[in-house]
Amino acid sequence: MTTRSLVVPIYRNAENIPTLIAALETLWRDLDQDLEVVFVVDGSPDESGRLLLEAECRFPCKVVFHSRNFGAFAAIRTGMEKASGEYVAAMAADLQEPPELVLQFFTILGADEADVVFGERMARSDPPVRKFLSNVFWGFYRRFVIPAIPKGGVDIFGCNRKVVDSILSIEERNSSLVAQLFWVGYRRRFVSYARRAREHGTSAWNLSRRFRYMMDSIFSFSDLPILVVLWLGALGTIFSILVGVVTVVSWALGYVREPGYTTLVVLMALFASLGFLVQGILGCYLWRALENTKRRPLRIISHIVERPAS
Repeated sequence: MTTRSLVVPIYRNAENIPTLIAALETLWRDLDQDLEVVFVVDGSPDESGRLLLEAECRFPCKVVFHSRNFGAFAAIRTGMEKASGEYVAAMAADLQEPPELVLQFFTILGADEADVVFGERMARSDPPVRKFLSNVFWGFYRRFVIPAIPKGGVDIFGCNRKVVDSILSIEERNSSLVAQLFWVGYRRRFVSYARRAREHGTSAWNLSRRFRYMMDSIFSFSDLPILVVLWLGALGTIFSILVGVVTVVSWALGYVREPGYTTLVVLMALFASLGFLVQGILGCYLWRALENTKRRPLRIISHIVERPAS
């Protein structure tokens, strides 16, 4: 019986498949051939799925196909569900995170030193603009969503069966798997590493996906927007009172010939903008609540191909 499972989401990774298979074979040997790999093809429009099925793999693996693209976190969750190992890790297919990290994760988990282990990125070989945007993204994430998350964010992790079961018990759409891993608690460890440069292809994790991920994380795990609205409403009320006092005094001194005009204009503009802001934020929460009441599946599996070690 396999003790360790590795989940690898696949989306637009056709150019990486040969290098990925070779790296996983090395990892399989380093783990004394006690490793299964669960590939989850997340509606990838390229030839990634076909290449995985045609590749010669010495390690046992499952190739799970989603019926369409549901997102990387849904793919990892599917892999965790289909994994049979006592310890489960997840890594990206582009190999920017060193596979050797997975070996360290399993060593820590096997020694019962932690229940979940995260890779803590200390350096990255990305273009300056992407590096800057990533730092801003994760800095905001640490400040307003999950303070305990590493400065460079989380792209790779490993956990034991207790954590896997806890994550799979959460059936929440438009959420963040990373935030869920911190939310469930348990004993944590962090392993430092330097992120490698991508050798093949381009990342599908673009700005729009990052923004959507940030929105899901904030609205699912933080009451910050509601608090912002509350403070804006309080400050707006104080400002309106001050404007009213100034307007009344100006009218009494004869500086305002049309009483009430300035006050009405200022208050209408202020409260109209605040009203739109409140409606937009509340709409985001209501939409997510509506999505969760629909009880739609988090993903749809088209088919699964199990491949024994060759």
